[in-house]
Amino acid sequence: MLAAALAMGPGAPPTLAATESWPPNAAVARRHLAPYGAQVVELPDAHSDLPFADATFDLVSSRHPLYVPWAEVARVLKPGGHYLSQDVGHPSVGELSEFMLGAAYPRKGQDEPTRDPKWSVRGAEQAGLTVTGLREFRGRMEFSDVAAVVVFLRKVIWIVPGFTVAAYRDRLRALHEQIERDGPFRATSVRFLIEASKPV
Repeated sequence: MLAAALAMGPGAPPTLAATESWPPNAAVARRHLAPYGAQVVELPDAHSDLPFADATFDLVSSRHPLYVPWAEVARVLKPGGHYLSQDVGHPSVGELSEFMLGAAYPRKGQDEPTRDPKWSVRGAEQAGLTVTGLREFRGRMEFSDVAAVVVFLRKVIWIVPGFTVAAYRDRLRALHEQIERDGPFRATSVRFLIEASKPV
């Protein structure tokens, strides 16, 4: 995504870096960002400290972060710098997770949703940032056949952790029968954009 955004802009900033904790994605990032002189840093996990000096960046951005280290974001931003992120809200595609997982699906109240924008706002403010924008989106997704569900679940691996066709054959058959009987399976995509700034 960063490389695509850079391709549409006037050029790369003088200091450009990306972090990634999943090795296959890090390799892709290096390949796509090399023409822009970007440094790609592999982190052990999403909770790692950012390996950059204080007040390094004018902008920190993220797309679908699993976790935002707000204190670290505030630390590496220059005064007047901005944070911009598109996050996956809770419970995005929850209808499909619930259908596939059944009784194993966490019911409301069993866990505190970490993907609720109010927690992002609280985290940003506790780190000394000022939230300047917050927009939420809920859109309908439709699956017209089980093949589309299988492709989706193999790519978006956190919707049904540990998904394989063999392990979920019975649920896939039940879903196929429901789609044949009632039409497309509907789910809700949940996203939110958050923008914050570091005071001058």
